[in-house]
Amino acid sequence: MMKKIIYICFSFILLFTLIPKPAIASPPVSASSAILMDQNSGRVLYGKDPHEIKRIASITKIMTAILAIESDKLEDDVKISDQAVRAEGSSIFLKPGEKMKLEDLVYGLMLRSGNDAAVAIAEHVGGSQDGFVLLMNQKAREIGMKNTHFANPHGLDDHENHFSTAYDMALLTKYAMQNKKFRQISGTKVHRAPLPDSEWQRVWNNKNRLLTEKYEYCTGGKTGYTKRAKRTLVTTATKGDLDLIAVTLNAPDDWNDHIGMFEYGFDQYHPKIIVSEGVIKKVKHPVYKNKVFVKNEYIYPLKPKEEKKIRVEYKMLKPKKQWEKGKNVPDTVGKVVIYFNESPVKTMPIYYKKGKQEEKKDWKSIWKNLFYIQLGVRNHG
Repeated sequence: MMKKIIYICFSFILLFTLIPKPAIASPPVSASSAILMDQNSGRVLYGKDPHEIKRIASITKIMTAILAIESDKLEDDVKISDQAVRAEGSSIFLKPGEKMKLEDLVYGLMLRSGNDAAVAIAEHVGGSQDGFVLLMNQKAREIGMKNTHFANPHGLDDHENHFSTAYDMALLTKYAMQNKKFRQISGTKVHRAPLPDSEWQRVWNNKNRLLTEKYEYCTGGKTGYTKRAKRTLVTTATKGDLDLIAVTLNAPDDWNDHIGMFEYGFDQYHPKIIVSEGVIKKVKHPVYKNKVFVKNEYIYPLKPKEEKKIRVEYKMLKPKKQWEKGKNVPDTVGKVVIYFNESPVKTMPIYYKKGKQEEKKDWKSIWKNLFYIQLGVRNHG
């Protein structure tokens, strides 16, 4: 009898272990517009009206921050103007005439959402607020933010033509997160900045509660609110090898919206190496065999059973006769095109690995040219 009971218990245990874990359904989201994007590939993992044009409030400051960082002026001392001090809304309480390092202003901008810091940054980096706005819109076009227009550096509702979409703001964040300094500032929980003519310091705690207390995988982001935009939020999170970006616009319950989207993404998607770095073994042509390579691997997030939707195509230049001996082969000889569901998601250049003889010849030519230049032989062509 005891053996039978043990057998039945074991059978139940085995049965429950074999039952597949139920997948997390698409997360309930309070926001009127939302998106979850893979930070590395840009694949959209979840969307709710992600292309709807809306006011964005202080998540505008992600653009202000990355432009300041890319200006290479972070060590500059910025003199604070009266106009900066008069900025409405959230503030880091700057004083007219005081000087603050640009880097500290960016911390005040991102952690405390200082509108005074935004104006001071704009005036220093762009020469004026209008000049800085031109830089903002130029960068937006470069990134591919097709449904965005900036009219100020802080996101206040003082212009009717200041707007974006959840998708565009995810693109901006994807771009900004490639910058080490931006990642550092965005992920900082507490920052201390000098207080002029005092032994005391300014201490700024990050307003992003997802980062400071609510979600252990959060790595950064930016909060926002105005009466017309309502609550807006951008956050980033990393778990294992997956880096995600979440954006919500007009979201009454934004903290939980983001946690729900992140949990959905981490549960449902897993990074898969589609193309490995190094020599491409699948190219068999005698001219190219074991001599062509890609410089970087490509990783794409996939759900279970989605691997069959991936297709990789190698498009090579038709080899010339002299290439058979390794002569005059160009550096780039083709491209890898990666398709998901027959739609191209990534194109990568294929490089030709030159032999030692050709490398020696190249170096010989370089030194020869340098010698002639030194003598002034080629100064005039």
